[in-house]
Amino acid sequence: MSEPAPAHRQPEENPRHGRLMARVVPPVAPGGTGLLPLTGPDGEALGIAYAPAGAFRSYRLALLLHGAGGTAEQGLDLLRPLADRHRLLLVAPQATASSWDLIVEGFGPDVRRIDLMLDAAFRAWPVECVLVGGFSDGASYALSLGLTNGDLFAAVLAFSPGFAAPMVTHGRPRIFVSHGVHDRVLPVDVCSRRLVPRLNTFGYQVDYHEFDGGHEVPAEIRQHAVEWLSSVAGRRTRLP
Repeated sequence: MSEPAPAHRQPEENPRHGRLMARVVPPVAPGGTGLLPLTGPDGEALGIAYAPAGAFRSYRLALLLHGAGGTAEQGLDLLRPLADRHRLLLVAPQATASSWDLIVEGFGPDVRRIDLMLDAAFRAWPVECVLVGGFSDGASYALSLGLTNGDLFAAVLAFSPGFAAPMVTHGRPRIFVSHGVHDRVLPVDVCSRRLVPRLNTFGYQVDYHEFDGGHEVPAEIRQHAVEWLSSVAGRRTRLP
């Protein structure tokens, strides 16, 4: 087995490095169930959440990131059909621009927005572990954010990513990558077929799946990704 990739740090890390400060805490107020808006301290709309109904002691929180030009609802829909059965608390931010900050001009505003959303979610629902996922540009951002904050995220789901560009790295998240062999938006030859071996070189455990399709996330890929999550469920985020 490859040796773990060494942490790469800067002397002072902040949202400009993609670093998230939110951490799991015991909830201070009961969160609701169903589809819910998430707002910041000043009432700013940050995105949406979906909390399955049921007597759950804790959830697995999935931060879900939409593709370029997409919406928070599209991010949420990546796993919403599977959330109830698999005890997934879904949190989906809306990018502050047409795509995520790293792709537009560098880490910053979306990192701060996601931090606020995660903090709000942690304070409202009991969370046992945290993962990040996304599609297309959202997958590239999920990988970049996930490798940067592997001390928070136990796993990364990257559906048809283009790249990963963390400025710093922490932790050892496990990674699931899928890509259509007929993808004309982000061709597999220059994206995942180059990206996955590089991740392996750096010692990350990657479960990679190609499928006969285009720039999409087939239902069977979503199902497989959620079932794969059970293999990382043992890595729980410790509560204080």
